[in-house]
Amino acid sequence: MRSVAAALLVAAGGAVVAGVSARRTAVTQGRAEPLADTVRDALTTARAQVDRRLRVLADSMPEFAGVRRPAGVRVGTPAANGSGSGLPDSTAGVAESVVLTDGSGGQASGLRRPAGARGFVPALEGIRGLAAVGVMTTHIAFVTRSSYGSPVKRIFGRLDLAVAVFFAKSGFLVWRSHARHAWEDKPGTARTTGDFLRSRVERIMPAYVILVGAAMLLLKQNHVNGPVTWLLNLTLTQIYTPKFLVAGLTHAWSLAVEMAFYAALPLLWTAMRNLRGNSAGWRIPAILAFGASGLVFPAIPWAALGIIPAEVNLQILPPAFTAWFAAGMLLAEIASAPPGTLVRMCRDTMARWGWWIAGGAALVATTVPVWFSEGFTHPGPVEFAARTGLAGGMAFLVLAPVVLAPEGARFPVLESAPLQKLGTWSYGIFLWHQLILLAAFPVTRTALWDRRMHVIWPVTVAGSIAAGAASHHFLEEPARKALERP
Repeated sequence: MRSVAAALLVAAGGAVVAGVSARRTAVTQGRAEPLADTVRDALTTARAQVDRRLRVLADSMPEFAGVRRPAGVRVGTPAANGSGSGLPDSTAGVAESVVLTDGSGGQASGLRRPAGARGFVPALEGIRGLAAVGVMTTHIAFVTRSSYGSPVKRIFGRLDLAVAVFFAKSGFLVWRSHARHAWEDKPGTARTTGDFLRSRVERIMPAYVILVGAAMLLLKQNHVNGPVTWLLNLTLTQIYTPKFLVAGLTHAWSLAVEMAFYAALPLLWTAMRNLRGNSAGWRIPAILAFGASGLVFPAIPWAALGIIPAEVNLQILPPAFTAWFAAGMLLAEIASAPPGTLVRMCRDTMARWGWWIAGGAALVATTVPVWFSEGFTHPGPVEFAARTGLAGGMAFLVLAPVVLAPEGARFPVLESAPLQKLGTWSYGIFLWHQLILLAAFPVTRTALWDRRMHVIWPVTVAGSIAAGAASHHFLEEPARKALERP
């Protein structure tokens, strides 16, 4: 700290000398400009010297990031986008120049903005890859009768709750720009509805349409399906009808839910467009209410009210999963707001492990037979709400340490090359793993429902990763490039 004090003294001394020198120059040379303008220029030069010295100190002394400064003073080059970092969004993961306190005492001082505030977060890609493997593991456990009967098998049977992580990650990424827009007190919305929906269709539909055609044509049991079934699955509207399951496409229910959320999202951000600036804090309770609505939805007797046919499964409809999307939307708001308590709790490496352990505990809680049914049993409304709520909490706890960590924080495992590849290919892995799973049985000479998960799992995982890589390189990326606007 002596070096800090010395640097500040030198900088302050430089400011005084510069001011005196400027005054003498103005007097002796008889400049017509007012003395105040001359002093202001000198002070501007001195402030630049202070900022340069503070940047050097911040780079060499991390503890200096907690020093308080007067309101409105920042270290680093001002950014036109209002981020205060001078870095474009594409440089996520590079440490922002230190942002010091505003002196109000009401905001968290001395904290760099969270890693998830803007730009690409590599660790999220690793989490997405792990989530894809988790969902795949549950589906393999189900068809090999390994999803119930013991603590380990019950965990296998509930790893499909990693879908909550997918939904929360989507909610975070698509809501983040609107959260930042509101906290920066900008009018209107951050994005137009047409551009947003177009981007979602371009990302999701090309590879999915190919999957539907492959499942319908390659699997003999699907040859009995008529044009209506084709149309429902191609438009991701199958979940709104009874008996919608189709071989090779049973997992597409989650994609249908996600697309419905994307369609509803513009309504949400338009409804909240006036909650900005000083009113932005009200966005968080509004999102909490939105998430809580999903826990209540399946308990409402919609069939008795004549609104939803009794044959339609309420527990597969989009409103039943608002809690999972809301978990990510909350993270977007927290990452965009002035850093507070939750951000502080994600600063320390060991604290992050506490978040992840708590998330794992929430998942394990859903496997306790006293509280929850085993396997793929249709739960009652209360059990479904409890399971969905725990899964939403699990998703929040898993993503928060990555999203709210200080910008520049490293996650070596999640950012490792294998997990980054899994994350990049995860959409293709998700799409194609059911067809690969069905093919794994004849390849390994295993009958459906045989308890040979140890045989089916490695074949399915390896095949799905290969299919996901091929889908990314030969379907998804070419389609994206062909459909993107100039």
